[in-house]
Formats: sequence, structure tokens, C-alpha cells
Amino acid sequence: MSTASVGISDIQLYIPPGKISLDRLMEFRVQHDEFPERKLQRAIEVTGQQAIRFPLPFQDNSTLAAAAARDLYVRRGDKNPDKLRYIAVGTETAVDHSKPIAAYLQGMLQRSGVAVGNTLSSFQVQHACAGGTVSLLGIGALLQAGGRDGDAGLVVCSDIARYDAPSTAEITQGAGAVAMHMERNPELLEFDLASTGYCSNDVDDFFRPLGSTTAKVKGSYSVQCYHEAFDGALADHAERLGITPAQALRETEIFVLHVPFKNMALTALTKAVEKHLDMDEEQAAGFLRERGFQQSLEASTRVGNIYSGSAYLAMTFALQERYQTLGTELVGKNVMIASYGSGNTMLVFRATVAAGAPAVISGWNLDAIWDHEQPENLDAYLAWLATPTEREALNQRLEAADIPAGMFALDSVREDGYREYSFHGG
Repeated sequence: MSTASVGISDIQLYIPPGKISLDRLMEFRVQHDEFPERKLQRAIEVTGQQAIRFPLPFQDNSTLAAAAARDLYVRRGDKNPDKLRYIAVGTETAVDHSKPIAAYLQGMLQRSGVAVGNTLSSFQVQHACAGGTVSLLGIGALLQAGGRDGDAGLVVCSDIARYDAPSTAEITQGAGAVAMHMERNPELLEFDLASTGYCSNDVDDFFRPLGSTTAKVKGSYSVQCYHEAFDGALADHAERLGITPAQALRETEIFVLHVPFKNMALTALTKAVEKHLDMDEEQAAGFLRERGFQQSLEASTRVGNIYSGSAYLAMTFALQERYQTLGTELVGKNVMIASYGSGNTMLVFRATVAAGAPAVISGWNLDAIWDHEQPENLDAYLAWLATPTEREALNQRLEAADIPAGMFALDSVREDGYREYSFHGG
């Protein structure tokens, strides 16, 4: 078996431009729905969230994934897409019970001029918010075990988070996609696959029944499950490395956690640091601040929960912040990635910043996700919540949509239920 290093060579974010601030949303819910202001204000304070990003009328989860992937390869100058051996999408926002988003994604990329071939495997992975991480580790193992030099994989974490509205969970909605190019001898992050620790249980903290467009969540119980699973997977991760959890934490310079909302990730890691490193809350906060963790969570407050991509949204901003702070000394730093999927599973593994990371990070423009957001629009937000599920009504909305150049669109849903997509060049 090959022992070649594997991991991520580049990352691209795509966040849809629709936006509503939580202050505006709270004002509307209190006035229009007579929802208790105190409950919403408390929820906003507890979560630390500020805004929700949501799709345009012609966008679904497949188009978000395609936008992130195409932007990645266009920016890279179509570097290596013809060498792709795997396309995987981690998601809990499937568009078909049989056909994976990865297959739709392959076709959309090809029709938009990205030179993706056909000698590859495409698949979709689902375990709530952990599907993208399972995809990364799985493709990493495949590339390491049986890949050739030059072989590559594309993993896209893409999701649309929806909850009942009005409710306190409504404020943690969000949408977006993170595309990651994987290969042997990666340029950005090298994975230590053998370090992966696991913790899984059969719990009902969060789920979305078949036929439902909105998820069901038990708030405080879900937080409890997250914390317990992180503690269990961290212990298993440390055992796999032959060290203690305290050593695993101390040896980590960049922390990446799943971010359902800012304060959930912050509290989980703070508690772990307090427990294993025998620190008080102030000391733990300083320990994490020195490693840029709090700063990495700020993007999620303006985007919302993007499920499978939330950890990698935070990771991208963490790497940029660390590069801005450390420069080329970033190379060789240890990264701990902790990915949670409700229902539940937790995966914790170590990565190392690769030698090519400074050049890769220098090529990013993360501010683009803020530059492209539309002005706050309550009517557009309410229209998104009211997106029809009945085929004819949905097609009428799609037909009336104004689609800007350079975007992927869901054109229609056929009578047999098949979804038809196009790329609007320009």
C-alpha cells in the first residue's frame, strides 16, 4: 500500500447572495407573528449569530455545489480537473432519493466548460453535517491506497439549512457550499488518516423526516450530544496518536470544529480545554485566542449554519487569519478537525499545514462572499421560505426568475420529477 501523503490542495467558498439580518427578522416576527421578543432576543444572544444567507429563486443545493466547484477550477486555471478520479458531495439536502448531487455536479461542470472527464466515480455521503468530512477521509484513503501520482478528488460540502418559522431555530438557518480539491502530496493540508477518532450513538437530537423541508431539532439535547460526542472522539483520537487528550490539545495550533452556531463550537472547545488542560474560563479563552479560534467563527455569524460545510467555512477563515498572523511560519502547524453529524457521529483527526499553503492562501479572495451579498430583503427571504414543493408551482417560479450571467440555475422539474439544470454563461 502506498504511504503517499494526501489531503487538500485548495478550497473555494460559495455563499448565495440572499441576506436577512437577525435584527430585521426579529422585528418582523415580533410585529407580524407576535412571536415573543424576549425569546428571540435570548436565542440571538445564546447563539451569537447576526444574519442568514439564503438562495436565490432559481438556486437549489445542486447549483450551490456547482458554483463553488466551478469557481475553484476557474480560479486555478482549470488545473487538474481532467485528473479527477472522484467527485463526492457531502450533504443532508439531497435533491433526489437515487441520483446524487455529485452526478448532477459532474454534468453541470462539463456543460459550463470545466474539463471534467468521465473516468471517475461520483457519489454522495449523508450523515447530517458530517457527510463532507466522511467524503474527505474516504477519498483521502482511496487516493493513498490506490491512487497514482496526478490523481485527484473533488469534495463539495453543500447544504441549505431550513427550520420551522417562526421559531427560535429559524435564526440558525443558512446556505452555502465549500469545494475542496484533494490529491496526493497536497499543497494546503496533509491529512493524518490514521489519527482519526470516532464517537457514534443512535440519538434523536436532530433529524429531517422524509417529505419534510424543515429539520427537527431538540436544542439543549443537541448541544449535550455534541459535547459528549466531541469528548469521546477526542479521547479516541488521542489514543490513536498514542498521546493523552491534553497533549492532543496542546500540540494543536489551529482548531476547526463544526459550527451550527458560533457559541456552540466555542463552548464545546472551551469546555474541553478547561477539562483536559486544567484551565479556568479566562485561561481557556486566551489559549484559543492565541490560536485564532474565536476569529475563525465570525464568518459563520454572518452566513448561518451551512451544515456539512460549516466546519470548512471556519477552517478557510482560520487558515487565512493564521497566515496573516504567522506568515510562512504557518507551514508545519498542526490542525485539529472535529466534525459532528447529528443522529449522531463525531470525527476528530489531525492535519498538517503543507509547504505550499502560503501560495495557496495568497490566491484566495474570501471577501468575495461579502462583496456579492445582496442588500437586505425581507420579501425575498419570505419568498424563499415559501418556495413551493409542488412541481407546477415551482416551475412557474423558475420560469419567472431573472438569472444573471455566470450562474447555474435549476431550469425546471420534469413531469417525471427529473431536475434540469443549465449554466448561464457570460
